[in-house]
Amino acid sequence: MSNVTVIGTQWGDEGKGKIVDWLASRADIVVRFQGGHNAGHTLVVGDQVYKLSLLPSGLVRGQIGVIGNGVVIDPKALMSEIDRVTAQGLKVTPETLWIAENAPLILPVHGALDRAREAARGDRKIGTTGRGIGPAYEDKVARRAIRVCDLAEPETLDWKLDEVLLHHNTLLAGLGAETFTKEELKDFLTEITPRLMSFACPVWDRLDEARRAGRRILFEGAQAVMLDVDHGTYPFVTSSNTVAAVAASGSGVSPSSIGFVLGIAKAYTTRVGEGPFPSELFDDVGRTIGERGHEFGTVTGRPRRCGWFDAVMLRRAARVGGVTGIALTKLDVLDGLEEISICVGYELDGKKIDTFPSAPGAQARVKPIYETMPGWQETTAGARSWAELPAQAIKYVRRIEELIEAPVTLLSTSPERDDTILMRDPFED
Repeated sequence: MSNVTVIGTQWGDEGKGKIVDWLASRADIVVRFQGGHNAGHTLVVGDQVYKLSLLPSGLVRGQIGVIGNGVVIDPKALMSEIDRVTAQGLKVTPETLWIAENAPLILPVHGALDRAREAARGDRKIGTTGRGIGPAYEDKVARRAIRVCDLAEPETLDWKLDEVLLHHNTLLAGLGAETFTKEELKDFLTEITPRLMSFACPVWDRLDEARRAGRRILFEGAQAVMLDVDHGTYPFVTSSNTVAAVAASGSGVSPSSIGFVLGIAKAYTTRVGEGPFPSELFDDVGRTIGERGHEFGTVTGRPRRCGWFDAVMLRRAARVGGVTGIALTKLDVLDGLEEISICVGYELDGKKIDTFPSAPGAQARVKPIYETMPGWQETTAGARSWAELPAQAIKYVRRIEELIEAPVTLLSTSPERDDTILMRDPFED
């Protein structure tokens, strides 16, 4: 039996929630290993729709959910999410939710700085959600983060708050924004400490015990490879590493434990916020894809930019992300289009290139080179076997496999959990 790690391979919003939910029904433990409440998954289970930002998707299926040390946690947002899903009938207790005691916290000062800096950037804004994720990760690497375990040590908390305020108040004052007092932050932490600490534990130790006992672990990534702070469209990226390798360091397990890496990709491409997008469409086709695909961010509600499938970008994501197989989602959104294009290369300053450049100026200048295929008029929605797919849809999927140099091991044909075509079972790899 293998563990499975799920990551996005584009710019997020690929439909990871449904795939993770589908896999979670066969796992014992589901682990979030990076990101914050700037990412979201939508799960449709019967007549219930669950919108999750921090909670691992496995909780919807009754599995143990784990928030690893690689996640930055806004405690107020987490408790609000727990209350919301509890009202929908889910049980979230210290037995079903484990939170890494060494996970860093997002404080109100982080969100304030995030928003103040973004406003000061003007036309150069990055497009952050303003929720404090970036500043919280900055505190982590600057060694001044307040972590979950610090809440149990008043003396540690006291001097760490001095460190945090020395840095952040200086920046806020320089940006003309309101500063924070030590008492404000202490009151915030005092209010959330008892409830948050009830979930805190040495996650790494429990996961090691689970691994030794042969329990199936599903590692759940947020965002996607092209938003990775090293490998994405920097600086228009998130503030953490999103590739599969981080599942190990972000949860406290060995690299050999991450198992089969399933990369999620839409049958087209979308992006929320700022940054380069070579295959973006600005015509009626792009608007049609957005409307059919209900392309609005789970967390932000912002409309997503839509474009053709970018095979060059995804090939890079598959390589650096360590992808074993691809789960292709939303194929049904392309139903009825007369022609479908795939970005197979770029033109940069008059020269053809077959890799996505790293420099931001070059990323902004590249022009897509398309290969166009006939579309299909039949529907793929709800298909659960290859035999139910139109021939041209199968050709499209096979061409994607050739271009990205990775197999499509799972095909999703609607938001419903069981509308899935499985070619290879990740847990049986």
